[in-house]
Amino acid sequence: MQRAYVTTFLGCLIVALLSSVARGDESRNETLRFAKGTTGASVTGSITGYKSVNYKVSAKAGQHMVVKLSTSHTATYFNVYPPGRGPGDAALFIGSINGDRFATTLPDGGTYTIQVYMMRSAARRNESADFKLRVDIDSGKTSGPGSSRNGAQEY
Repeated sequence: MQRAYVTTFLGCLIVALLSSVARGDESRNETLRFAKGTTGASVTGSITGYKSVNYKVSAKAGQHMVVKLSTSHTATYFNVYPPGRGPGDAALFIGSINGDRFATTLPDGGTYTIQVYMMRSAARRNESADFKLRVDIDSGKTSGPGSSRNGAQEY
């Protein structure tokens, strides 16, 4: 009797594993490089269903990063992960909560991951989305104490 339960359990486990593989949870990884003499880059792409794109970008601690996602698909977002982290880990920024623009002074140097993904509700319907992602990283230096890059006073 116990053997039948174990066999049934193992069968269900195999089916669950195969269905997640068949669903296509794979991510595409791309390295984002800036053209010589520039501080940013734009990429266009598309995602379908559960497939996502992970853009890798290198930066130094203290630099200022701005990420902007443009898409007409209302269930497409991006997350930003610190060096050594990625999808499945705690994110530095969660687009579905915080919106389509991320800007911060980076706390650590290394390779950051920007994941463009579709919310589960749209992914399970196998919807597709075109997007444009803009990433800018500058030196993080300001024109003086208490001022921002655009000259406005920071408080």
